[in-house]
Amino acid sequence: MPPCMQYVIYAFLAVTMAQNSPEDFVNPHNAARAAVGVGPVTWDDTVAAYAQSYADQRRGDCQLQHSDTGGKYGENIYGGGGYGSQWTAGDAVAAWVNEKQWYDHDSNSCSAPEGNSCLHYTQVVWRDSTAIGCARVVCDGDDGVFITCNYSPPGNYVGQPPY
Repeated sequence: MPPCMQYVIYAFLAVTMAQNSPEDFVNPHNAARAAVGVGPVTWDDTVAAYAQSYADQRRGDCQLQHSDTGGKYGENIYGGGGYGSQWTAGDAVAAWVNEKQWYDHDSNSCSAPEGNSCLHYTQVVWRDSTAIGCARVVCDGDDGVFITCNYSPPGNYVGQPPY
């Protein structure tokens, strides 16, 4: 391989990794949390290892299916097959936070149109969740991505407001 080609590949990998670092997950979470007066989350390597293990399982089919955390973690998922492989951590968190438009804190209810939800948003800002771990995999055949974030302690308890 010519040296210039090696540099291009390295530069591409460096940019891709930079858009999916722990900070690329934590920072937008904390911005959304600060906007509603909730304390920050921190990156947790144990939670991240769980997220990575599950993302690796989804690599083959890229199906948007939740893991069975056994109640240990909350979980948000994003992506899917056939939609491109360039989506980043920021894209996932932005999609989850965008659900804020349908959440009414006063009534602790969601007015999302059918097929949508507020539950990703409420997990992002859940006041008792203090640690996150996330993972991103490119699906087999470069046919999409699967991104997951897990939250400790979990949130989204029925009847309880997130903040």
